[in-house]
Amino acid sequence: MGSVINLTLFCILISPLLAVADEIKAENGASTINEMFEEGKISGEIRSMYAGYDLKKAGEKDIYSTAIGGHLKYELAELNGFSAAAAFALSHDIGFATGDEGVKQNPELSSSDGEYSVLREAYLNYKSGDFNFRAGRQLIDTPLADSDDIRMIANTFEAYIAGYQLSNFSFMAGKLQKWQGYDADLEGGWVRAGEDGTWFGGVTYSDDVVQSNAWYYNITKLTNAVYFDFTLGYEINSDISLSAGVQYLNESEISNSATKADIYGALAELSAYGFTFGAAYNNSSKKAGSGSFSGFGGGALFTSMDTMILDEITYDRNAEATVGSISYEIEKLTLSYAYGNFDGDADGFGDRAHIVEQNIGAEYSVIKDKLLVRAIYAVQDDKESVAKTDNDWSRLEFMVAYSF
Repeated sequence: MGSVINLTLFCILISPLLAVADEIKAENGASTINEMFEEGKISGEIRSMYAGYDLKKAGEKDIYSTAIGGHLKYELAELNGFSAAAAFALSHDIGFATGDEGVKQNPELSSSDGEYSVLREAYLNYKSGDFNFRAGRQLIDTPLADSDDIRMIANTFEAYIAGYQLSNFSFMAGKLQKWQGYDADLEGGWVRAGEDGTWFGGVTYSDDVVQSNAWYYNITKLTNAVYFDFTLGYEINSDISLSAGVQYLNESEISNSATKADIYGALAELSAYGFTFGAAYNNSSKKAGSGSFSGFGGGALFTSMDTMILDEITYDRNAEATVGSISYEIEKLTLSYAYGNFDGDADGFGDRAHIVEQNIGAEYSVIKDKLLVRAIYAVQDDKESVAKTDNDWSRLEFMVAYSF
């Protein structure tokens, strides 16, 4: 009953807010506390999604769910450098379009309870010139900690983060305490980002040609991670461009966590007349009795697919991933296809790994890019096993989202 009330209240709140959202304009800054509220900004999104799996493993039942929800955010105007914001997010299964709970329901949209609500953002912000400090629940996007907003509930973090912009350089440092969202497992709500949190710092350089990142993470009692990437882009003319990049992730083990890795990667893309052709590669060298950790979120590796990432096969073996992709964009429509081959040598028990995932996608945006319609069909095959395993399935997702 509580979930129905939450959903009803959410819809009631959104109705008048949608009408006034476009009328609220951000000013250069408030001069009084009253103006902080009067000039505050309302934003958000209404989202609905269907996601179903056709499971091939013997004895497994197909699962599916359809959910409705979104998020609503209110942000105060800035006063003497200070501002604050809060955002509420909700996802609720639609009963008639969802499988029976515990049998055919897909829990990745709204948890196994069929509902999920969270105060996903609640922060205090201070800005002075090019310096910014934010404390509280917030969205962040770094190589090993990111929002990964690909399902109903994005990842958000309880954190203390300072940032500074200097010409083309962006500096960031802080501590992550907890996180929640799709990648954190909706069953657990807010969970620790490392046993005692994660200290991190990084610098990004960006101009018209170069994009580069250098980051360090101390994920307590799990791993010390160093990440680096470097990408070059070159525009031949208005219709043709090239880009190429390399990346490196090193992780050293802490407290016998069995998390240790050396991963290299390369990426190349050619864009011409609406088409984009891509090729990506990652290689993970064997660390006996250990595997890799791609972070809190989708991870930064070039070869990450809709579902499959290299982490799945790096434990106690050499592993590599190769992904080829093609997309075509015409006006507001983008069509895409990607083929990922994930191959692992024999581990200490003599077991090999070979998983293939294919992603077919389409996106269409209208109404000044406020309305997005997206569909993706993913197929995964376990090439190493004659019998069907947990890595044999097909997945269909369809999403409609309106931002305001």
